[in-house]
Amino acid sequence: MNTTEQNKQIQKTVSGERQRLLGFIRQRVPSLHDAEDVLQEVFYELVEMYRLTKPIDQTVAWMFTVARNKINDFYRRKKVDALEELTSSPNDEDEKLSLFDMLPDGSNQDPMMQETILEALSEALEELPAHQRLVFELHELEDKSFKEISEITGVKVSVLVSEKRQAILFLRDKLRYLYEDLFE
Repeated sequence: MNTTEQNKQIQKTVSGERQRLLGFIRQRVPSLHDAEDVLQEVFYELVEMYRLTKPIDQTVAWMFTVARNKINDFYRRKKVDALEELTSSPNDEDEKLSLFDMLPDGSNQDPMMQETILEALSEALEELPAHQRLVFELHELEDKSFKEISEITGVKVSVLVSEKRQAILFLRDKLRYLYEDLFE
């Protein structure tokens, strides 16, 4: 297939599937702006596949698979960015989890310690059940209200609060070793 034919095929696929794919992404990504960024990444991958002349048997199914992967990548990037904000947030018994509040004064100045804590927190977050992790990340890392999360997920606010509390208790227990290993 020559470049002109490739371009026509790409344009046809993009125009034919754009709305449906954007709707799929939008259900999983809170902001329209971020959803459109994910969509552009999917289309970029599509163009790359055509340019590398790698045949795609089920183009639409392939694009939805790429979209799922890009959504996961989006949340991983958000999590890494937001973890740094999380470690410097004010501490509230049930609402905020700030690991640096647990550490002795001046410890938040040590970059190696910050990296160790962020890695431990990231690993602990991965161990949470998916529903608890999602609630925790949306509330803590993306600063969404429980009402907003309820609208996104369709889950009652009371259930979300309970899920968040369970996540915090798990994280505190899971990361207690960190404090003990570093400072006792």
